Amino acid sequence: MANTGMASLAIAELREFASFSPGEQRYIKRSLDVGLGRQDAFRLWARSADESTSIRSQYVVYQDLKILRQALPGDTGFDALESFMGKLIRVSGFDMAQDRLASFCAYRFLYERLLGPEVRPWLPSAFCAAAALPQIKPERRKRLLQSISEAAATAPGWSTRAPAFFPEWVEKEAA
Repeated sequence: MANTGMASLAIAELREFASFSPGEQRYIKRSLDVGLGRQDAFRLWARSADESTSIRSQYVVYQDLKILRQALPGDTGFDALESFMGKLIRVSGFDMAQDRLASFCAYRFLYERLLGPEVRPWLPSAFCAAAALPQIKPERRKRLLQSISEAAATAPGWSTRAPAFFPEWVEKEAA
């Protein structure tokens, strides 16, 4: 039964990933390579000098992911909240400023994989805070903030189940 549940979860996550735009899919895969140290992101993803610069910046900003994984605050109380949320908003703001994640769903999908299922309760507030930063252009800010559903923003609880599907680079076959 457990394998059936994991297979169903993976299929649901695969469908959700397929609903994202090609640009969002590409950025999520690249970000997972950078954030999880899976592949050489420069070799796989850099198509131009600008992309190389963006990837280099992403490697630097994503250094905070190591700290964030270890520093998740408890659900109650405000201990360690400032340092955790400050870093999470900074990293989230970087990703949103790249102009490649268009919605809360894409953001949540990425960050659940970068930081684990325990981060879920913190994602709506980090997303809203990062999307509202002055570094995000006003029209983009509006679209991002409108993308979070009331249900996501006011969820009474969050699953602790780990993601089952982690999208990766797929080499194209020569025709």
